[in-house]
Amino acid sequence: MRVCDLPVSIEDTPLVGRIHRLYEELDTRGIRFKPHVWLSEEWFTPDDVPGFAIPFYLTHPRLMKLERQQMLEVEGGTERECLRIMRHETGHAIDNAFGLHLKPRYRRLFGSFTKHYPDSYKPTPDSRNYVLHLNAWYAQAHPAEDFAETFAVWLAPGSRWRRRYKDWPALRKLEYVDQLMHEIAGSPAKNSARRKVETLAGIRITLREHYKHKREYYAFDWPANYDRDLRRIFSDDPHNASGQTAASFLRRIRRELRHVVAEGTGVHHYAVDQLIKQMVDRSKELKLSVAIPEQVAKQKVIVMLTVQTMSVLQAGYHRIAL
Repeated sequence: MRVCDLPVSIEDTPLVGRIHRLYEELDTRGIRFKPHVWLSEEWFTPDDVPGFAIPFYLTHPRLMKLERQQMLEVEGGTERECLRIMRHETGHAIDNAFGLHLKPRYRRLFGSFTKHYPDSYKPTPDSRNYVLHLNAWYAQAHPAEDFAETFAVWLAPGSRWRRRYKDWPALRKLEYVDQLMHEIAGSPAKNSARRKVETLAGIRITLREHYKHKREYYAFDWPANYDRDLRRIFSDDPHNASGQTAASFLRRIRRELRHVVAEGTGVHHYAVDQLIKQMVDRSKELKLSVAIPEQVAKQKVIVMLTVQTMSVLQAGYHRIAL
């Protein structure tokens, strides 16, 4: 089936209630502006558009199941995560609606909105210059993402951002967003265009093609430099083997490994899964076996996989831009 032929809409789905809740959060803050929304392939806010797209798979349980089967996670699949992303997108939309990125202090605190958007970014996990909202230290991807993430933290009910970010340089950004939002509270948007980009009706590719492209995007070229680490955990001596191969052991705990490491690092589940697959294949080639207690082996593999995943972050992590 082509994406454009999917008989879905936002109406009569849980998305309606989540959008209303987002609007209520804006009302509570005295913000008159409300972003318009539409369905597309992924989450995104187009430049100069005061609204954002929501991925089609969130409109139906079967499509969410398909997304999980193909990509191993559903971005925005729970109400909590969906609202987190919506707050982020609203940050972009409100920036576009009022031209906030044109203000000199915005540029001083966040950087230039017109800075080239990179294909990848290299976050510094321990930096306190940025807020923590979406996974993978996403505020560090670009000045526009930094602003959207800061706005999302400011908007979230009960975030207690003054206490949480006390003594962080990022607090200056939050205080500036707080000042900006008080300035525009009750004001109509300067840009109120209801333009929609890449709507569902115009996406002619099939679901098979959509997921082929999406998997290719998240398929990393992992460096095969983990042979030594594998040998530290597993044995290549057949006399020390427990009867279980390392490959079969890794396959059995693959889902747990993927979940723990993806949640801990913020890297997409599908990307982490690709590394596990390579580890399984390499363990088979090296004829490794389990020679220590399974629980110990599992903990060692989690540490190894986390280190390998973080090395990818430092090499440059890319994801679909929000």
